Amino acid sequence: QVQLVESGGGLVQPGGSLRLSCTASGNIFRVNAMGWYRQAPGKQRELVAIIRGDRTNYDDSVKGRFTITGDNAKRTVYLQMNSLKPEHTAVYYCHLVGLQYYWGQGTQVTVSS
Repeated sequence: QVQLVESGGGLVQPGGSLRLSCTASGNIFRVNAMGWYRQAPGKQRELVAIIRGDRTNYDDSVKGRFTITGDNAKRTVYLQMNSLKPEHTAVYYCHLVGLQYYWGQGTQVTVSS
């Protein structure tokens, strides 16, 4: 059974920072990419950032503000989020692309004063 376990979410004031972590375990035979999606209330889930080997891609709205790092071979991925704004409030999901797609349970990020 495959599990993606996220941590690092929480409540932060505008302008603050958070670092999300995700570790995958289980019968994962191949990792092509790992990344982060988010879903705000009433909105669809959307890609935030993804890492494939040494290549990264970001949604335009987070470029220069968020940084994704990780090691596909170690099945870990991180998301450093700086200068957070209220509009970044969402549930953030870890995502792994291998022979199948896998999702974490989500971690809540709330940006509010």
